[in-house]
Amino acid sequence: MMIDESLARLRAHRLNIDRYRRLLRTNLTGLERDFIERRLREEQSELDSLAGNTFPIVMTLPKTTTSRESA
Repeated sequence: MMIDESLARLRAHRLNIDRYRRLLRTNLTGLERDFIERRLREEQSELDSLAGNTFPIVMTLPKTTTSRESA
């Protein structure tokens, strides 16, 4: 998948998540709330998965020693 397509999909998921969060701040029936919460979890899962596949590099900082540790 090309990076442009991945970025577009990431943006679409993020916008959907924002929309679902806004909807959850409104008056909803229990059934509506359950549906939106489920869709929100699904969108977040897709976003996390796609982000991990699009940007697989994980950078960690080296552990630094303090003056107490080196003494």
